[in-house]
Amino acid sequence: MEKYGLHGKLIAAPGKRDEFISIMLESTKIISKAKGCLIYLISIDEHDPDALWFTEVWESKEDDDNSLKMDSVRAVISQAMPLIGAPPQKGQELIVLGGAGI
Repeated sequence: MEKYGLHGKLIAAPGKRDEFISIMLESTKIISKAKGCLIYLISIDEHDPDALWFTEVWESKEDDDNSLKMDSVRAVISQAMPLIGAPPQKGQELIVLGGAGI
């Protein structure tokens, strides 16, 4: 059965990279408990030190959408927003067919 995937990038504000990474890594503990979350990864780009990449796989887009309504997730978003240095770009929405870890 197909899964919903999302791959996106956020840019940390100047001088806020480490704080942003810390908050986003902490968020993985919350989001990983959300209904339908299969994979939630935070990565850095060695060629763009302020960029954080997010790779997510969910049972469905609805599960991803519902996770954004959770009070705990909204609290993390509130903490992270002042640390973002550029407007978020729309991520790549993917149909995940399978693979290791799924």
